[in-house]
Amino acid sequence: MSNEAQKAVNLFLDYMRGEKWASSHTVANYSRDLARLQKFCAERDLKCWRLIRNTDVRQFVAFRHKSGIGANSIRRELAAIRSFFRFLLKKQLVDQNPAQGVQAPKVSKKLPKTLDVDQVAGMLNVKPDSVLEIRDLAMFELFYSSGLRLSELVMLENVDLSLSEGFLRVRYGKGGKQRQVPVGSKAIKAIQQWLACRPECESPALFVSARGVRLGQRSVQLRLEKWCRKNGLAEHIHPHMLRHSFASHLLESSQDIRAVQELLGHADVSTTQIYTHLDFQHLANVYDKAHPRAKRSKAEQ
Repeated sequence: MSNEAQKAVNLFLDYMRGEKWASSHTVANYSRDLARLQKFCAERDLKCWRLIRNTDVRQFVAFRHKSGIGANSIRRELAAIRSFFRFLLKKQLVDQNPAQGVQAPKVSKKLPKTLDVDQVAGMLNVKPDSVLEIRDLAMFELFYSSGLRLSELVMLENVDLSLSEGFLRVRYGKGGKQRQVPVGSKAIKAIQQWLACRPECESPALFVSARGVRLGQRSVQLRLEKWCRKNGLAEHIHPHMLRHSFASHLLESSQDIRAVQELLGHADVSTTQIYTHLDFQHLANVYDKAHPRAKRSKAEQ
């Protein structure tokens, strides 16, 4: 495609960073998604964005699907393309949004994996034996206590904490949205123990390495894997599983989906509703085990 087409992409990415406060991860994804669309269009001699029509976007989706790309990935790419063309419309660089109305292949919804309360207790009721493990336990307690995303946890700074009042401020939530979330007593205690031995450094980050550098997302994932291996936890546990467990356990006890939506920072309650399916699954399991007419014989199974 032309240099002008690339300039439009760069302008959009700058807009996402500067005005929409999109994370570097989101911007990188958008950049890759639009690069794929550019390559597809260039191969069809579509040199500028004004030439793209609804049929072209549909063909792009079909091409990606035939290439074996999963429905979730295509859905994300379409969302990026729609956002891009909405931006171009506002800037009067195109006269239509060709991605409007284009549907991605249907996604089979998978329920997120969660831990039960006993599994969480087994994971967190462990005495740390080093400064780094004190830090790690504080991170893991906070994931489960406050339902944080991995990206939100690594962006936390000391000034975001109000432990005396029992809450923290999430300043870098999804889509740049801020929220306040409560912090449980176990997490408060773990964080206080970490702050007492946190290395002195210039970084404002709450969680830093032994060298005083803000921890990255991959570092947190690796520390969790190491923690699980050391403590004999058979199941593969990732940070988001603790967020899922937070939401599932809270909804199971409170039945207040709106409150759980607020705490998770979901823009739409439909995103939170997946945890109602988890809750029903739990009830169904209880029913199968407890109801005298629900139990099936081994022959029936």
